[in-house]
Parts: sequence; structure tokens; C-alpha cells
Amino acid sequence: MGKLLKTLILLIVLGGAATGVYAFSKSSGKDKGGLKTVAAETGAITEKALAVGQIQPRQKFQVKSKIPGIVKYCRAEVGDRVKAGDALFEIMPDPTPLEITDLDRKVESAQAQFDRAKSEYERIQELIRQGISPKSDVDVKRESYELAKIALQKAQQDRELSSKGRLVTGSTNLESIIRAPAAGTLLTRAVNPGDPVVPLTSFQPGTELASIADMSDLIFKGTVDEIDVGKLQAGLIARIKVGALPTDVVTGKVSRIAPQAQQKDGATLFDVEIELDPTDKVLRAGYSANADLIIREKKDVVTIPERLVTFEDGGKKAFVELPGADPKAEPKKVEVKLGISDGMNVEVLEGLKSGDKVVQRPPKQIS
Repeated sequence: MGKLLKTLILLIVLGGAATGVYAFSKSSGKDKGGLKTVAAETGAITEKALAVGQIQPRQKFQVKSKIPGIVKYCRAEVGDRVKAGDALFEIMPDPTPLEITDLDRKVESAQAQFDRAKSEYERIQELIRQGISPKSDVDVKRESYELAKIALQKAQQDRELSSKGRLVTGSTNLESIIRAPAAGTLLTRAVNPGDPVVPLTSFQPGTELASIADMSDLIFKGTVDEIDVGKLQAGLIARIKVGALPTDVVTGKVSRIAPQAQQKDGATLFDVEIELDPTDKVLRAGYSANADLIIREKKDVVTIPERLVTFEDGGKKAFVELPGADPKAEPKKVEVKLGISDGMNVEVLEGLKSGDKVVQRPPKQIS
């Protein structure tokens, strides 16, 4: 019986001790009514704006053809580096039967006009030698003869270019080979051998054959919200997180801010460009990225979570709550002067010092 009593007393003591430890842990860091406290800390805080965009080449060129036809050869692949003037595509003319017939009729018509003009020119020369016609008439016939000769040459060249795709006339060498307009890397190739090509003219944009860009000159292009654009200026430091390089940070500086907004998905956004600093990271065109634009940055300042601050008087006054003198006392409201914020934490200029406890009330229940 005595042994059972001792065991019962021991269990009661252990249960009381466990209850005390649990109660102490639950009450630690809390004031009256279950209020938690958070200590003000000394640290760094950065006010920044977010830009969302992509890594893109500064200059990008589209390659198009000025003659219609069918792609005969593709002489470059995506990723190849090319120099200005390198051959990229060869276009084989593909005129319709109606176009061929029309070109033949134009040549025949020009030939007939040339023959007539030549005959009249030779006849007027003969009449002048015989003294029948005045010498002033020869100028008119010579002009008609020269114009008819030019018209015939043009008609013949049009037919040759449309049927063969190349033309050599004196010092002029026209061909259906499409060459690179500038040096760079071939980013895309939109056609393959056998694909039809619509030419670039004043009335139509033409078929895009490929795109070329200088991959050694990349920039960040993105957008910022209208709320932040008023704080930005050229030269701000930017820290860029590239989606494909999650552990690396690329730095740069803001080089351009668009003067006019654009509407996208109901939001008002402004375009920004960021010059990238030299880096050993391999960047590719089209990488998605987010840029933190550093507006202001401070170190060794007193900070608290911004959620602990309440505002009054239309946001002109800021207050926090400090624990009472004893656990049963109500928290007291203290006015503070705030500095910069990063959206999560805020700088406290006056009213708190590092280590001070600030009351954190539990979130309100929504019924």
C-alpha cells in the first residue's frame, strides 16, 4: 500500500511539473490576452522597385527577301555566327505561267517599239544626208531610239531575273542569294528549303526568313508598375535574378525609362532598360528575369516588421504598442518616426531602439 502511494505521489509531481513547463512555454513571449512580442533589431534595409522582363539583345535584325520565290538552299543554322554579307539563303524564282507569258509579251512589245524607233532613226539620218530633212529632226528620233533601247533592256532583264533568279549587266551583279545584313548570331530560322517566300515591298512586310542579333551586347528589358516609376531615375543600381540561373545575381544600371505608359491586363506599366555589367555567366536571349531596382539602401539601422505599425491621421502618424510594466498591464501605444521600407520591414528613426519589445496582436478572425 505504501509503495502504491509513493508511486501515485510521484506521478502527481511529474504531471504538475509538465503542466508548469507547458504553461511557461505558452506564456513566454506573450503579454496579457496572448499577445506576442517582437524585438526591434539592427540591420540593413533596402527600398526597391521590382521590374519584370527578359534578357534580350540590344539590336536584333530580321532577314527578308526582296524577290518572291521558293527557298532553294539554307546555308546557316540556328546558333551559327555570321558576318555581314555572308550567304544565308538562296531563293529560286517561281513565276506562274501567267507571269511568264506577261513577261514574254512585254519583251516582244519592247522589241517591236525598239525596231520601229531604230528604223525611223536610221531613215532620218539618211534623209539628212540627202538634204531632204533638217538636222533638227535627228534629235527627236535619237531620243525615241535611246528610250526604246532602254525599255527593251529592262523588259529582257525582268524576264531573266524572274526566270533565273540572277542577272549580270556590266558592273551590276544581281542575284537571288539573301545575305546577312549585319554580323551576329542566328537566333531563329523561320523557313526551310521548299518554303514559299513573299517579298518585302512598300505594301507588304514580306516573309521573315531569320533573325540575327549580337549576343555579346545584351540588356534587360522589362516593365515596372506606375506606383514605383516616380521613384526611379537613370543610373540606379539593379540586381537581376535570372530564372535559369537561380543561384546567381547579375548586376547593372538603369539606362532608360519610358516616358509613356502601356496598359497590360488592366495594369499601367512603364518600360525600362538596364545595362548589364560584365559577367562570366552565360546569358541567352529570352531568359526571364526579375530586377530589383535599388532606390535607397541603409545599413545598421533599427528595423521592425511593418505589420506591427498602425497609422492614424490619414497616415501622417505611426504608432506601435509596447508591453506594459507588468504582465497584467495593458500595452501602451507609442508614436514612432519611420524611414524607408522594403515592403516587409521598416526603418524606425525615432521612438524605438534595438532590442525593444514591440507587441504583435493576433490576426483578427474573419467570421
